[in-house]
Amino acid sequence: MSDGVLHTPDGRYIIVKGRLWRATNPQLSEKERQDLVDQLMDARRAVKSAKDDPDALRQARARVDAAKRALGERGPVSWHDGAPDLNRKMVRNTPYAEWHAALDT
Repeated sequence: MSDGVLHTPDGRYIIVKGRLWRATNPQLSEKERQDLVDQLMDARRAVKSAKDDPDALRQARARVDAAKRALGERGPVSWHDGAPDLNRKMVRNTPYAEWHAALDT
């Protein structure tokens, strides 16, 4: 995964400031992924512009959530091997700790 973001060896997470964040479902086609990213960006812009309208804000946030779930970044995990979801955990407190520490040496 050479998109400039550090991914765990299994590709399930990206690492941002030492924290694991669930990566996009690798089973999505590039077109599906891009369409969902476009929807997510549109929804995020809607959140920003809805600051004075509580109903519009709620709807925009629901669109963000729906896009993130469709991307696999929220909701059920995309893998089926029984491994736990470590989303938002500090990498140093996970099974990836040793691998991550070795990157600094």
